[in-house]
Amino acid sequence: MANVEEKTLTQEQHEELINTLKARFEKNIHRHEGFVWDKIQAKLEDAADKLWSLGEMERTGGEPDVVDYDAKKDEYVFCDCSPETPKGRRSVCFDREALESRKKHKPENSVVDMAAAMGIDLLSEEQYRELQKLEVFDKKTSSWIQTPADIRERGGALFCDYRYGHVFVYHNGADSYYASRGFRGLLRV
Repeated sequence: MANVEEKTLTQEQHEELINTLKARFEKNIHRHEGFVWDKIQAKLEDAADKLWSLGEMERTGGEPDVVDYDAKKDEYVFCDCSPETPKGRRSVCFDREALESRKKHKPENSVVDMAAAMGIDLLSEEQYRELQKLEVFDKKTSSWIQTPADIRERGGALFCDYRYGHVFVYHNGADSYYASRGFRGLLRV
């Protein structure tokens, strides 16, 4: 979708992405009642780098949508709203250290590296739980989340999913990876 090296979109990609985001916004008003698309679009038009990041979220299957507004910072919060963890971000271990520690069967990438390259933040446990209040996500998959330093120092990492009517937080070795586990991102515009 985008020029990864320059982190820019062509005019055609720009227009296509704006149209996709607008259509998703209008289809899912329950995620952002009372918000006005024209104000959001104006913010996007002034932030080419953020629009590129949203393009990367879209390209990897995240289906980003507006989920909140931070009045103090005057920022709209976009989050991956795909029903399951984004397909283009699965089968990855937690971070570079975990990736390099694997001797065999290394995944292609890590969550932390991918998020940084895309210009997005990994969800915290609190943000993941807030997202689940909007609608149910990850009924068949799971998503890595930010992990406290003391857990990571011991080789672990956290992930979440939704089962049996509840959000669950689990742990796993940071070097593990599964076809059904990816990560959701957050972007402030």
